[in-house]
Amino acid sequence: MELLQLLVSGIAQGCVYGLIALGFVLIYKATEIVNFAQGDIMMLGAFSAFSFIGIAGMPYWIGFPLAIVSMALFGYLLDWLVLRRVIGQPQFAIVILTISLGFIFRAVAGAIWGHEPLAFDTPFGEMVIEFKGVIIAGDNAAIIVGTLVLSALLYFFFRFTKVGVAMQAASQNQLAAYYMGIPVKVIFSLIWAISAAVATVAGVLLSPVSLIDTEMGFIGIKAFAAAVIGGFGSLPGAIIGGLIIGGSEQMAGAFLPTGFKEIAAFVIMLAVLTLRPEGLFAQIHRKKV
Repeated sequence: MELLQLLVSGIAQGCVYGLIALGFVLIYKATEIVNFAQGDIMMLGAFSAFSFIGIAGMPYWIGFPLAIVSMALFGYLLDWLVLRRVIGQPQFAIVILTISLGFIFRAVAGAIWGHEPLAFDTPFGEMVIEFKGVIIAGDNAAIIVGTLVLSALLYFFFRFTKVGVAMQAASQNQLAAYYMGIPVKVIFSLIWAISAAVATVAGVLLSPVSLIDTEMGFIGIKAFAAAVIGGFGSLPGAIIGGLIIGGSEQMAGAFLPTGFKEIAAFVIMLAVLTLRPEGLFAQIHRKKV
Protein backbone atom coordinates (compact mmCIF):
# COMPACT_ATOMS: atom_id res chain seq x y z
CA MET A 1 0.00 0.00 0.00
CA GLU A 2 2.85 2.36 0.78
CA LEU A 3 4.30 1.65 -2.64
CA LEU A 4 1.02 2.63 -4.31
CA GLN A 5 0.87 5.81 -2.25
CA LEU A 6 4.39 6.73 -3.36
CA LEU A 7 3.49 5.93 -6.95
CA VAL A 8 0.48 8.27 -6.90
CA SER A 9 2.60 11.10 -5.48
CA GLY A 10 5.26 10.39 -8.09
CA ILE A 11 2.72 10.48 -10.91
CA ALA A 12 1.39 13.86 -9.74
CA GLN A 13 4.89 15.34 -9.52
CA GLY A 14 5.87 13.70 -12.80
CA CYS A 15 2.87 15.30 -14.54
CA VAL A 16 4.20 18.73 -13.61
CA TYR A 17 7.64 17.84 -14.97
CA GLY A 18 5.98 16.51 -18.10
CA LEU A 19 3.94 19.65 -18.73
CA ILE A 20 7.01 21.87 -18.46
CA ALA A 21 8.94 19.43 -20.66
CA LEU A 22 6.18 19.76 -23.26
CA GLY A 23 7.12 23.42 -23.56
CA PHE A 24 10.76 22.53 -24.17
CA VAL A 25 9.79 20.03 -26.86
CA LEU A 26 7.21 22.25 -28.61
CA ILE A 27 9.70 25.08 -29.06
CA TYR A 28 12.62 22.84 -29.97
CA LYS A 29 10.65 20.88 -32.58
CA ALA A 30 9.65 24.08 -34.34
CA THR A 31 12.64 26.37 -33.96
CA GLU A 32 15.50 24.14 -32.72
CA ILE A 33 15.83 26.54 -29.77
CA VAL A 34 16.21 25.12 -26.26
CA ASN A 35 14.35 27.57 -24.04
CA PHE A 36 16.07 27.42 -20.67
CA ALA A 37 13.65 30.07 -19.38
CA GLN A 38 10.71 27.66 -19.63
CA GLY A 39 10.62 27.03 -15.87
CA ASP A 40 10.61 30.76 -15.20
CA ILE A 41 7.74 31.26 -17.64
CA MET A 42 5.88 28.69 -15.53
CA MET A 43 6.71 30.80 -12.47
CA LEU A 44 5.33 33.94 -14.15
CA GLY A 45 2.18 32.01 -15.04
CA ALA A 46 1.67 31.05 -11.40
CA PHE A 47 2.16 34.66 -10.30
CA SER A 48 -0.23 35.78 -13.03
CA ALA A 49 -2.90 33.44 -11.66
CA PHE A 50 -2.20 34.74 -8.15
CA SER A 51 -2.79 38.29 -9.39
CA PHE A 52 -6.19 37.39 -10.83
CA ILE A 53 -7.34 35.05 -8.05
CA GLY A 54 -5.47 36.11 -4.92
CA ILE A 55 -5.24 39.88 -5.47
CA ALA A 56 -8.15 40.77 -7.78
CA GLY A 57 -10.39 38.26 -6.00
CA MET A 58 -11.67 36.58 -9.14
CA PRO A 59 -13.17 33.07 -8.93
CA TYR A 60 -10.67 30.30 -9.66
CA TRP A 61 -12.42 29.22 -12.86
CA ILE A 62 -12.20 32.76 -14.24
CA GLY A 63 -8.74 33.72 -13.00
CA PHE A 64 -7.17 30.48 -14.21
CA PRO A 65 -8.21 30.90 -17.89
CA LEU A 66 -7.29 34.59 -17.78
CA ALA A 67 -3.81 33.67 -16.57
CA ILE A 68 -3.47 31.17 -19.43
CA VAL A 69 -4.58 33.72 -22.03
CA SER A 70 -2.37 36.49 -20.65
CA MET A 71 0.69 34.22 -20.59
CA ALA A 72 -0.06 32.95 -24.10
CA LEU A 73 -0.01 36.57 -25.24
CA PHE A 74 3.23 37.07 -23.31
CA GLY A 75 4.79 34.06 -25.06
CA TYR A 76 3.69 35.33 -28.47
CA LEU A 77 5.16 38.78 -27.82
CA LEU A 78 8.35 37.29 -26.38
CA ASP A 79 9.02 35.51 -29.65
CA TRP A 80 7.91 38.43 -31.80
CA LEU A 81 9.96 41.05 -29.98
CA VAL A 82 13.00 39.10 -28.80
CA LEU A 83 13.55 35.55 -30.03
CA ARG A 84 12.70 36.24 -33.66
CA ARG A 85 15.59 38.72 -33.79
CA VAL A 86 18.20 36.07 -33.00
CA ILE A 87 17.12 33.38 -35.46
CA GLY A 88 20.18 32.32 -37.42
CA GLN A 89 22.60 33.23 -34.63
CA PRO A 90 24.89 30.57 -33.11
CA GLN A 91 23.11 28.17 -30.76
CA PHE A 92 25.41 29.18 -27.91
CA ALA A 93 24.24 32.79 -28.16
CA ILE A 94 20.57 31.72 -28.10
CA VAL A 95 21.14 29.48 -25.07
CA ILE A 96 22.77 32.36 -23.20
CA LEU A 97 19.86 34.60 -24.20
CA THR A 98 17.22 32.22 -22.79
CA ILE A 99 19.22 31.77 -19.57
CA SER A 100 19.47 35.56 -19.27
CA LEU A 101 15.73 35.87 -19.81
CA GLY A 102 15.22 33.53 -16.85
CA PHE A 103 17.27 35.83 -14.60
CA ILE A 104 15.30 38.83 -15.84
CA PHE A 105 11.95 37.12 -15.25
CA ARG A 106 12.92 36.20 -11.67
CA ALA A 107 14.12 39.73 -10.94
CA VAL A 108 10.95 41.29 -12.35
CA ALA A 109 8.73 38.82 -10.47
CA GLY A 110 10.55 39.62 -7.22
CA ALA A 111 10.14 43.35 -7.80
CA ILE A 112 6.41 43.04 -8.51
CA TRP A 113 5.23 40.28 -6.16
CA GLY A 114 8.06 40.13 -3.62
CA HIS A 115 10.15 37.16 -2.51
CA GLU A 116 7.87 35.66 0.12
CA PRO A 117 6.00 32.43 -0.79
CA LEU A 118 2.41 33.10 -1.89
CA ALA A 119 -0.69 30.97 -2.40
CA PHE A 120 -4.32 31.22 -3.40
CA ASP A 121 -7.35 29.07 -2.67
CA THR A 122 -8.28 26.31 -5.09
CA PRO A 123 -11.49 24.25 -5.36
CA PHE A 124 -9.44 21.10 -4.67
CA GLY A 125 -7.68 22.08 -1.44
CA GLU A 126 -10.12 20.35 0.92
CA MET A 127 -10.81 17.40 -1.38
CA VAL A 128 -9.49 13.94 -0.51
CA ILE A 129 -10.04 10.86 -2.67
CA GLU A 130 -9.64 7.40 -1.21
CA PHE A 131 -9.41 4.43 -3.54
CA LYS A 132 -8.77 0.96 -2.11
CA GLY A 133 -6.76 2.37 0.78
CA VAL A 134 -4.76 4.81 -1.35
CA ILE A 135 -5.36 8.43 -0.37
CA ILE A 136 -5.08 11.03 -3.12
CA ALA A 137 -5.05 14.70 -2.16
CA GLY A 138 -7.37 16.85 -4.24
CA ASP A 139 -4.52 19.01 -5.53
CA ASN A 140 -2.62 15.93 -6.76
CA ALA A 141 -5.77 14.59 -8.41
CA ALA A 142 -6.21 17.96 -10.15
CA ILE A 143 -2.63 17.79 -11.46
CA ILE A 144 -3.16 14.29 -12.90
CA VAL A 145 -6.55 15.05 -14.43
CA GLY A 146 -5.37 18.41 -15.75
CA THR A 147 -2.40 16.78 -17.45
CA LEU A 148 -4.61 14.14 -19.08
CA VAL A 149 -7.06 16.76 -20.36
CA LEU A 150 -4.35 19.09 -21.65
CA SER A 151 -2.50 16.22 -23.37
CA ALA A 152 -5.73 15.18 -25.10
CA LEU A 153 -6.43 18.75 -26.21
CA LEU A 154 -2.93 19.12 -27.63
CA TYR A 155 -3.24 15.80 -29.46
CA PHE A 156 -6.50 16.81 -31.14
CA PHE A 157 -5.16 20.31 -31.85
CA PHE A 158 -2.06 19.06 -33.69
CA ARG A 159 -3.89 16.21 -35.38
CA PHE A 160 -7.16 17.75 -36.55
CA THR A 161 -6.84 21.55 -36.81
CA LYS A 162 -5.37 23.51 -39.71
CA VAL A 163 -3.16 25.57 -37.43
CA GLY A 164 -1.89 22.45 -35.67
CA VAL A 165 -1.07 20.75 -38.96
CA ALA A 166 0.64 23.94 -40.17
CA MET A 167 2.76 23.94 -37.01
CA GLN A 168 3.84 20.37 -37.67
CA ALA A 169 4.67 21.23 -41.28
CA ALA A 170 6.71 24.26 -40.25
CA SER A 171 8.61 22.21 -37.68
CA GLN A 172 9.52 19.60 -40.29
CA ASN A 173 10.58 21.84 -43.15
CA GLN A 174 10.44 25.61 -42.75
CA LEU A 175 11.25 26.41 -46.37
CA ALA A 176 8.68 24.02 -47.81
CA ALA A 177 6.06 25.33 -45.37
CA TYR A 178 6.84 28.89 -46.47
CA TYR A 179 6.42 27.99 -50.15
CA MET A 180 3.11 26.34 -49.31
CA GLY A 181 1.85 29.68 -48.02
CA ILE A 182 2.22 28.99 -44.30
CA PRO A 183 3.22 32.14 -42.35
CA VAL A 184 6.16 30.48 -40.63
CA LYS A 185 7.08 33.40 -38.36
CA VAL A 186 3.52 33.72 -37.09
CA ILE A 187 3.37 29.96 -36.55
CA PHE A 188 6.55 30.07 -34.48
CA SER A 189 5.13 32.87 -32.32
CA LEU A 190 1.96 30.81 -31.83
CA ILE A 191 4.08 27.86 -30.71
CA TRP A 192 5.74 30.08 -28.11
CA ALA A 193 2.26 31.16 -27.03
CA ILE A 194 1.11 27.55 -26.62
CA SER A 195 4.30 26.69 -24.76
CA ALA A 196 3.75 29.58 -22.32
CA ALA A 197 0.11 28.57 -21.86
CA VAL A 198 1.09 24.97 -21.06
CA ALA A 199 3.72 26.21 -18.60
CA THR A 200 1.07 28.36 -16.93
CA VAL A 201 -1.19 25.34 -16.47
CA ALA A 202 1.73 23.53 -14.83
CA GLY A 203 2.45 26.49 -12.56
CA VAL A 204 -1.15 26.92 -11.44
CA LEU A 205 -1.61 23.21 -10.77
CA LEU A 206 1.69 23.07 -8.87
CA SER A 207 1.13 26.22 -6.80
CA PRO A 208 -1.04 24.64 -4.05
CA VAL A 209 1.58 21.91 -3.56
CA SER A 210 4.82 23.94 -3.49
CA LEU A 211 3.54 27.55 -3.13
CA ILE A 212 4.51 30.37 -5.48
CA ASP A 213 7.87 32.10 -5.27
CA THR A 214 10.55 33.39 -7.60
CA GLU A 215 12.63 30.22 -7.24
CA MET A 216 9.93 27.75 -8.29
CA GLY A 217 11.08 28.02 -11.90
CA PHE A 218 14.19 25.99 -11.09
CA ILE A 219 11.99 22.92 -11.38
CA GLY A 220 12.49 23.50 -15.10
CA ILE A 221 15.94 21.90 -14.79
CA LYS A 222 14.33 18.56 -13.92
CA ALA A 223 11.75 19.11 -16.65
CA PHE A 224 14.63 19.53 -19.09
CA ALA A 225 15.93 16.17 -17.93
CA ALA A 226 12.46 14.73 -18.58
CA ALA A 227 12.51 16.10 -22.14
CA VAL A 228 15.95 14.56 -22.72
CA ILE A 229 14.85 11.20 -21.34
CA GLY A 230 11.69 11.11 -23.45
CA GLY A 231 13.41 12.43 -26.55
CA PHE A 232 13.41 16.08 -27.55
CA GLY A 233 11.36 15.33 -30.66
CA SER A 234 8.53 13.53 -28.90
CA LEU A 235 5.58 15.18 -27.17
CA PRO A 236 4.36 11.92 -25.56
CA GLY A 237 7.97 11.25 -24.59
CA ALA A 238 8.03 14.51 -22.60
CA ILE A 239 5.10 13.37 -20.46
CA ILE A 240 6.50 9.86 -20.04
CA GLY A 241 9.93 11.26 -19.18
CA GLY A 242 8.30 13.43 -16.52
CA LEU A 243 6.47 10.42 -15.06
CA ILE A 244 9.69 8.42 -14.97
CA ILE A 245 11.45 11.17 -13.04
CA GLY A 246 8.53 11.81 -10.70
CA GLY A 247 8.18 8.13 -9.82
CA SER A 248 11.92 7.65 -9.45
CA GLU A 249 12.24 10.60 -7.09
CA GLN A 250 9.55 9.26 -4.79
CA MET A 251 11.12 5.79 -4.74
CA ALA A 252 14.61 7.20 -4.17
CA GLY A 253 13.34 9.37 -1.33
CA ALA A 254 11.68 6.40 0.35
CA PHE A 255 14.21 3.62 -0.14
CA LEU A 256 17.61 5.25 -0.75
CA PRO A 257 19.85 7.35 1.52
CA THR A 258 19.18 11.06 1.96
CA GLY A 259 20.15 13.12 -1.06
CA PHE A 260 19.48 10.54 -3.76
CA LYS A 261 15.99 11.96 -4.37
CA GLU A 262 17.43 15.24 -5.65
CA ILE A 263 19.83 13.61 -8.10
CA ALA A 264 17.57 10.82 -9.37
CA ALA A 265 16.49 12.83 -12.43
CA PHE A 266 20.06 13.50 -13.50
CA VAL A 267 21.26 9.95 -12.89
CA ILE A 268 18.48 8.67 -15.14
CA MET A 269 19.24 11.34 -17.75
CA LEU A 270 22.93 10.34 -17.72
CA ALA A 271 22.01 6.68 -18.17
CA VAL A 272 19.69 7.47 -21.09
CA LEU A 273 22.25 9.71 -22.77
CA THR A 274 24.82 6.93 -22.44
CA LEU A 275 22.63 4.09 -23.71
CA ARG A 276 20.23 5.91 -26.05
CA PRO A 277 21.40 9.48 -26.72
CA GLU A 278 18.35 10.36 -28.82
CA GLY A 279 15.98 9.59 -25.93
CA LEU A 280 13.57 6.76 -25.23
CA PHE A 281 10.86 7.91 -27.64
CA ALA A 282 12.81 9.99 -30.13
CA GLN A 283 11.25 10.81 -33.45
CA ILE A 284 14.01 11.43 -35.93
CA HIS A 285 13.01 13.27 -39.10
CA ARG A 286 15.34 14.18 -41.93
CA LYS A 287 14.84 17.67 -43.19
CA LYS A 288 15.30 18.24 -46.92
CA VAL A 289 17.02 21.36 -48.09
